[in-house]
Amino acid sequence: IQVHFDYQLASVRAEGEHQLRLVHELGMPTGPFDSLIFATGRSPNSASLGLQAVGVEVDAKGHVVVDGRQDTTAGRVHAVGDVTARPALTPVAIAAARRLMDRLFGGDAHARLDYDNIATVVFSHPPLGMVGLGEEQARERHGDAVKTYTARFRPMLHALADSPQRSLFKLVCVGEEERVVGIHLLGEGADEILQGFAVALKKGITKRDLDDTMAIHPTSAEEVVLMR
Repeated sequence: IQVHFDYQLASVRAEGEHQLRLVHELGMPTGPFDSLIFATGRSPNSASLGLQAVGVEVDAKGHVVVDGRQDTTAGRVHAVGDVTARPALTPVAIAAARRLMDRLFGGDAHARLDYDNIATVVFSHPPLGMVGLGEEQARERHGDAVKTYTARFRPMLHALADSPQRSLFKLVCVGEEERVVGIHLLGEGADEILQGFAVALKKGITKRDLDDTMAIHPTSAEEVVLMR
């Protein structure tokens, strides 16, 4: 695998019968490759809704602009889900809509979704998951108060098979109490493992709390509580 960061793709050209070559905007070719996957994201389908006519502001990409209560710039008009610039995740859209309905029709005037510390996963093989801040983000906010811990290991699932696959887990902590502000997991079972630790991070867990938690052996998840 070769990784090309900040690659500005200009064109794709066929080479031979079954290969493709990528061309950088500066003219430099890369490849050839057997296959090409376009993963360019999505655009909100808002252009034909006539939002500006009723005073609903949209950003440069067409996302409906909302505040923390899902209110738009037009009175009595609200927006949730992927049409906004919030995380484009199904559980996020559902949770935002439920909070909005609780406020509008359920009598809870303070209902709103907390968008901080939403866990996300790339369901690759192996999966990659994270919740909270990355190290770079944490240092921008907290400077030298940031400390990180990492664990690199072979998952027990692959131990006997002598597989080259490895896992990488990382904790981002802040302050003397080492409050955990970021958890990053790459490896077997990372998607399932992250859900429980996302709750702990949301509740303000510290590195000491993890150290005081007994490991479940043999699992990959135990590495989160064994980092030194």
